[in-house]
Amino acid sequence: MEVTKESIIGDVLDYDIDTAQFFFEIGMHCLGCPASRGESIEEACMVHGTDADELVAKINEFLASK
Repeated sequence: MEVTKESIIGDVLDYDIDTAQFFFEIGMHCLGCPASRGESIEEACMVHGTDADELVAKINEFLASK
């Protein structure tokens, strides 16, 4: 799976639950909430004031290392 800013958080988590650590790092502790699972990474990063490109890069690097 290649993650982009448009990727839906729930899809990323369903692909690999271990990616949750990266969302927790940006302060997104409500991953079980239906609303957050339906958001794109870009939308979530805007709400949490973080860089979507940086988060996407971290997640893709993590997934590639598995």
